[in-house]
Amino acid sequence: MTGLGVGLFCGASMFALACLDHLLFGGSATVYGVLFLPVCVLTALWVRPGDLVTAPVVVPIAFTFGLLPIIDDSGGGIGGHFMGLITGLALQAGWLYGGTLVAVLVVTVRRIRLMTRRAARRRTQARGLPPDRQARWPPYPHRRRRY
Repeated sequence: MTGLGVGLFCGASMFALACLDHLLFGGSATVYGVLFLPVCVLTALWVRPGDLVTAPVVVPIAFTFGLLPIIDDSGGGIGGHFMGLITGLALQAGWLYGGTLVAVLVVTVRRIRLMTRRAARRRTQARGLPPDRQARWPPYPHRRRRY
């Protein structure tokens, strides 16, 4: 998915899960935090390689957006909602940082694998190997080097 698509997926998923959490568990922040982690992993896995940097950025935004249905507004109108949101973010910072860290780790591993594949492809093209043999690394696995 594109960066925008991943952002929409993550935001909509967290909002829907928060509504479900509010209906089934009365707005349990722990349940919401546990459900946040798989959404972070999916977001980091489904973003296209060109938009890898967007996954760790959209994850905290989606977490904040998803908190809206489960915060305690204390009957204070817009000010109460805002204070409830700030309090919810402060109290659930561990889940927020954990999910963001998970997304960063998945994106980093994907980026390293992508860079390794590109480097291997460039090495094989530099050697002039035919296209059917360019994806194999090492090029001759049956030969062992003796030093």
